[in-house]
Amino acid sequence: MAKTASKDRAGAAQEAGVPDGAEALPDSYEAALAELDALVARMEGGSLSLEESLAAYRRGAVLVKFCQQQLEKVEHQVRVLDGETLRPVPLNTTGSAMGGDDDL
Repeated sequence: MAKTASKDRAGAAQEAGVPDGAEALPDSYEAALAELDALVARMEGGSLSLEESLAAYRRGAVLVKFCQQQLEKVEHQVRVLDGETLRPVPLNTTGSAMGGDDDL
């Protein structure tokens, strides 16, 4: 019986657009965002069953964590490149950044 329930969950995950091995990570941050967008659209569409919604939610949680880790890595790289001192970008009165690309 446990095998049947496990198979049902796997089938629901596949129908929800979650690939086999739902723990498989995307190739890039952009791919993770695209997959998240697709999952959210399907969930908001209201056509998923409860099991499919749960599988999609779990996959979304994995993708969000992946994106957060990627952003943290990039932030660390920027800190290293900038000598651990991130400088605020001065804004002009219109709210856009002042200066050109020579500030980088």
